[in-house]
Amino acid sequence: MDASVNKGTKPVRSVGKALPHDSAHLHVTGTASYTDDLPEPRGLLHLAVGMSRKPHAKVVGIDLTRVLDSPGVVDVCLASDIPGQNNYGAIVADDPVFADGLVQYVGQPVFVVAATSVDDARKAVRKVTIEYEELEAILDPLTAVEKRSFVLPSETLVRGDPETALENSPHRVQRRVWLGGQDQFYLEGHIAMAIPQEDGALLVYSSTQHPDEVQSMVAHATARPAKDIVVICRRMGGAFGGKESQAALIAVIAAIAAGKTGQPCKLRLDRDDDMIMTGKRHDFVIDYDAGFDDTGRILGINFEFASRCGMSADLSGPVNDRTMFHCDNAYYLENVRIVSHRCKTNTVSNTAFRGFGGPQGMFAIEYIIEDIAEALGKDPFDIRRRNFYGKNERNVTQYQQTVDDNIIDEIFDKLAADSDYEKRRAEIRKFNAGNKILRRGISMTPVKFGISFTNTLLNQAGALVHVYKDGTVQLNHGGTEMGQGLYIKVAQVVADEFQIGVDRIRIMAADTSKVPNASATAASSGSDMNGKAAQIAAAKIRARMTEYAARHFAVSEAEVEFVAGWVRAGENSLEFAELVRLAWADRVSLSATGFYKTPKINYDRKTFSGRPFFYFAYGAAVTEVIVDRLTGEHRLLRVDILHDCGDSLNPAVDLGQVEGGYVQGVGWLTTEELWWNDAGELGTHSPSTYKIPTCSDLAPDFRVELMQRAANREDTIYRSKAVGEPPLMLSLSAFHAIRDAIVADGGPSPDLHAPATPEAVLRAISGSTDE
Repeated sequence: MDASVNKGTKPVRSVGKALPHDSAHLHVTGTASYTDDLPEPRGLLHLAVGMSRKPHAKVVGIDLTRVLDSPGVVDVCLASDIPGQNNYGAIVADDPVFADGLVQYVGQPVFVVAATSVDDARKAVRKVTIEYEELEAILDPLTAVEKRSFVLPSETLVRGDPETALENSPHRVQRRVWLGGQDQFYLEGHIAMAIPQEDGALLVYSSTQHPDEVQSMVAHATARPAKDIVVICRRMGGAFGGKESQAALIAVIAAIAAGKTGQPCKLRLDRDDDMIMTGKRHDFVIDYDAGFDDTGRILGINFEFASRCGMSADLSGPVNDRTMFHCDNAYYLENVRIVSHRCKTNTVSNTAFRGFGGPQGMFAIEYIIEDIAEALGKDPFDIRRRNFYGKNERNVTQYQQTVDDNIIDEIFDKLAADSDYEKRRAEIRKFNAGNKILRRGISMTPVKFGISFTNTLLNQAGALVHVYKDGTVQLNHGGTEMGQGLYIKVAQVVADEFQIGVDRIRIMAADTSKVPNASATAASSGSDMNGKAAQIAAAKIRARMTEYAARHFAVSEAEVEFVAGWVRAGENSLEFAELVRLAWADRVSLSATGFYKTPKINYDRKTFSGRPFFYFAYGAAVTEVIVDRLTGEHRLLRVDILHDCGDSLNPAVDLGQVEGGYVQGVGWLTTEELWWNDAGELGTHSPSTYKIPTCSDLAPDFRVELMQRAANREDTIYRSKAVGEPPLMLSLSAFHAIRDAIVADGGPSPDLHAPATPEAVLRAISGSTDE
């Protein structure tokens, strides 16, 4: 075509556009395929898990006679049927697939039934008779600390001289506060389908954030090499960390049953079993002693964190490490001691959840800030500003990382002005003076959240990109899609690299046979790492096409330009697809892998020092609530959020993540209560007893803005920032707004524990300390 037709055409950009989620049209039409929607192969068996009914006991005997005699039952599997390792713990090998002589929590898998239908399997599994010899059970973190029951050794991080600083402080506050856990409550429960392949191989469809780990655990349990296991996940119906490590258990059980029966097997947990059997956000008991001066500046702190880890280590090591890293939030702590107890309890092993321990640490420091403000009679806003990290001084964390990208002052000041914080606070004080029953409260809290896996080796990603002869593209990478919009973001990156539309790209499922050894889609690093890996792969192909075009048209490579679906080569131009065809005909490779490893990070866990995070993401929120002091009920009235996404890859997706993260955090801190009875049984294991936020719980005035002109200072993909986890901690403003509303006139600061359910609020108002 005549080159003049395309003269002056500017490059198109998909990156930065508010494009819809790649599966949005499938979601709303009900045609998006999840694992349970896949065609069921001939001879498929359905599985149901027989679980322990005791929190800690020896298994004296198991009678499966009535189970095996039940209609539709084909077989059962126990620990003795596992050909390889009876373990699915990836970090510490202390997580048995099936209990073998000892049960350690109510809900622990003991055996699995394979039957011809779901109903037959679930009916049969209830007919088992298990004889137990009960042992002493530890059911809470404080008892675990008292009895020195830990899944991992306690850790201590010290900076400066906190003891001397506390002794010399003009003021001190001490408190013990309880912070509850949270169930991930993904819409799609845990599920896996294992299908025997020829020559002993296994194909596993798994709803997992970490296909590579599922592959490894299935291989170990079935005594197969990794090359014989393929794990595929196109999408999940939510995960929030709950499918990072725990999905391996479900997949391993399905694989063991498939191996024993020689038939395809599918395990889909119902909601009750899912909540009883699988791990949640760690709940904590937090003790602190903080010293400060007359201006509210923190001089020294002693923190002691005791977290309920459950019966095994799972991911509790790195989760609790991140609590230690984030108990500063956005504040410089010159003298601090942090003690972290990783408590072994006879409850389900807790696991990853959005924020991964960071929210619990940030909860603690924000409580201290509020206590300081109350003690001095000052606005917590001023105390926060007084203690923020500095730009060129007071800018090193307790783990010795320099905070060199600090924009919290700018965010805080802008949001305070945009939200009319000062004016509204005064109006609320006036309102409360005339109302003893309905009281309003307001709080403004910051977020500073480190981005990267703290285990440095996990900060790597791979991608595989194919360009076909018709100019269309197939995109593979190691990230998984759980509704967060990772796939569309990476597709936008590849589209811009080739200068084609996103509609020319087919996004493929995460597949261990396509991209091996991938890290979990976690730590808010999915777009950072997979976006870079895919960009590198696409750039390789583009470079080959550029070299070919320069040779074909006898121009320099500098004269070859990809723009808006076209390629210019000097005075010549042709469509992208036409150049692809010509390059293929010249035997140019149109397929490439890409690999990325996060730069600059280093971390020595032995000393808790280094640079574990590539950068920090920032944000702030103002929440206003109203509380009924007679019933303890509350309502959100208004929310203002300003969040830092760097140069957003997709503002629509990022806004959704900010909104959703805040609301999920509000659920954690206000309504989502996990409750175990004295027998170690979880009593809140369904929507009837466990309350997640609904649309009616949203503030009628909900304002969210992304920080503009705030490109990431680090060389991330298009200078964007992670947005998966940081927004959840914006919800701390909701908790402290409730606390602000119930502070008695001139009285002491209330002992409000989280979640701030109506019962918790009433206890705080009355001064009751019962837990």
